[in-house]
Amino acid sequence: MDQLKYRSVFDIIGPIMVGPSSSHTAGAARIGKVVRRIFGEQPTSVDIYLYESFAKTYRGHGTDIALVGGLLGMEPDDEHLADSLKIAHEQGMEVCFVPKKEKAEHPNMVQLKVSKGAHKLTVTGISIGGGNIQISEVNGFKLSLSLGTPTFVIVQQDVPGMIAKITQLFSQADVNIGTMTVTRESKGEKAIMIIETDERRDDFLAEIQQMDAVYSASYFE
Repeated sequence: MDQLKYRSVFDIIGPIMVGPSSSHTAGAARIGKVVRRIFGEQPTSVDIYLYESFAKTYRGHGTDIALVGGLLGMEPDDEHLADSLKIAHEQGMEVCFVPKKEKAEHPNMVQLKVSKGAHKLTVTGISIGGGNIQISEVNGFKLSLSLGTPTFVIVQQDVPGMIAKITQLFSQADVNIGTMTVTRESKGEKAIMIIETDERRDDFLAEIQQMDAVYSASYFE
């Protein structure tokens, strides 16, 4: 199985513009940006596992530049997106692309494993068409996150009282919780909280981010 690493600008054939498929470009960029926001910082090491259609056409359709651009915090229409691989290299981000032969739950599926020192995160994303995406797995936790409604994604340590503390902030802000999913690796380890709300508000996100035992907290509309 080939592992393709970009370490030099000479590895990049360009200029590469946004490709012909919104699934392979806009959707891929959004997946990358969601991973960056959940991770909470720019990773220094990235392994990108591509499946089915993504694995076959990721270079020609610009999926590679889109995913890395998203990890750099770029929007799908960012004028610098075509240079994302070069920029990532210049900023010390090592990227490894791994096309997979196995069947996947969706033809446009990608798994990103990002890290910076001891900080690690694994996210599986799907580009479902028209630039729309779904997140189907975070750190081994199965979930269905479409980001079509106001959504908070909180990664925290599994300690007593965390759910109560976080939901109390929502109550104090008068924000109604529509759905809430909580899952954990194991007792006392990392847990992930997915909260969908009725109101489009994130003015209390900083309070969540500053709470003890919270690793990262992100808000998506």
